[in-house]
Amino acid sequence: MVLLEFSMSPLGKGESVGAYVARSLDIIDKSGVPYRLNPMGTVLEGEWEEVFTVVRKCYERMKKDCNRISCTIKVDYRKGHAGRLESKVASVEKKLKRRIKQ
Repeated sequence: MVLLEFSMSPLGKGESVGAYVARSLDIIDKSGVPYRLNPMGTVLEGEWEEVFTVVRKCYERMKKDCNRISCTIKVDYRKGHAGRLESKVASVEKKLKRRIKQ
């Protein structure tokens, strides 16, 4: 199982690219892959091929009308561990003995 965080945005489309991000989120949401959106990207959880397929679909959609795309990807693999979108945060909260802002 991997956690994959990525941020993908078009270059040369102005300062606000929310419409492009929304298109990617639609693809992500419809994929059925567990995810969390954050202000700087999106974290996906699943098997390697599954999460990279989602990223590829976002890229394929964006390249239809964007001549240049910037993408950063960070991957955390941990054998035999699922549900880390929630459990990693819960672990920190347990150590703090309180809930954190999300």
